[in-house]
Amino acid sequence: MRAAVLHEAPGDLVIEDLTIAEPIGREVLIRTKASGLCHSDLHVIEGLLPLPSLPAALGHEASGIVEAVGPDVTAFAPGDHVITCLTQFCGVCPECHAGRVYICPNRHGLARGPELEPTLSLNGTPVLPMAGLAAFAEQMLVHENGVVAVNRAVPFDVAALIGCAVMTGVGSAINGARIRPGETVAVIGCGGIGLNIVQGCRLAGAGRIIAVDLNPEKLEAARGFGATDVVDASVDDPVAAVHALTGGGVDAAFEAIGLTVTADQALAMIRPGRTAYLVGVPPVDSAMSVPGAFMVLQAKGLQGLFMGNSNFKVEMPNLARHYLEGRLELDRLVSAHITLDEVNDGYAELKAGATLRSVIMFD
Repeated sequence: MRAAVLHEAPGDLVIEDLTIAEPIGREVLIRTKASGLCHSDLHVIEGLLPLPSLPAALGHEASGIVEAVGPDVTAFAPGDHVITCLTQFCGVCPECHAGRVYICPNRHGLARGPELEPTLSLNGTPVLPMAGLAAFAEQMLVHENGVVAVNRAVPFDVAALIGCAVMTGVGSAINGARIRPGETVAVIGCGGIGLNIVQGCRLAGAGRIIAVDLNPEKLEAARGFGATDVVDASVDDPVAAVHALTGGGVDAAFEAIGLTVTADQALAMIRPGRTAYLVGVPPVDSAMSVPGAFMVLQAKGLQGLFMGNSNFKVEMPNLARHYLEGRLELDRLVSAHITLDEVNDGYAELKAGATLRSVIMFD
């Protein structure tokens, strides 16, 4: 099967013909139908977010149809429409028992051991499936704890985005920050994640949602997703503008880019006693300098959120239902449908800030 493989980082993706193993145990073989281009993969391509080994088949935001299952799988059957997720979980550790499956420390242990045939290989050489998925490929072989069934009425391109951008954004507002009705929020970065934070805050009943970005087109898109105010950070100081709009700051600020400078801005935007949330994934070598006395004397908080702090087995079907019932705007997230062969061009456009979400469609 064809897949986009990274051989060196930084580097370009190369379309290779890989061998994929047959499902065993609790594995699910999926025919990929759609896969979104996420900024986290761009970090990997650029060498800013290293993987355990290369070569690796990239991609982690996908939907598809089950083709076959291992003998120990009972929850899925061939023909099921499914979404995959990178927050696979063991189900037996203290974090899983506490409901925090998104930070399960054993999720990497679900992969096949070295004594078994590799999940993916290229001419006999093992290829790492990124996040246990490898979604930029015609097929995926995934542990069942990384798969959830979805209503067949949800289009595959939209279903793919639920697997990362939508759950991360909406979940950050509802499950991570637990936004309450009437609260005022700021969202820095209006890409795929940020726009979903905006509409997650809208779903939660936020009274005022301030979107911040450098791109006027993305700010206009944010209004369509529920932003009540916008700040063009290419023209105005975003912190000063947010304080002017709110008379002292917001109840919650979300950083959805993954940059230190915008994380600092999020912290500066919140009122005393409130929390700034880091949602965008930064390069692994980045660091923040947090003013200790300022944090203590103003009782401010800074919290990271991973995949919206969401249990995807519960949240993804809910998000699909919200979409089908008209409460979530997801169709306009898709900027372009591309082919697997166009994946490098898609990432060039993403890096340039020209798209919200390009989606690879597989026939």
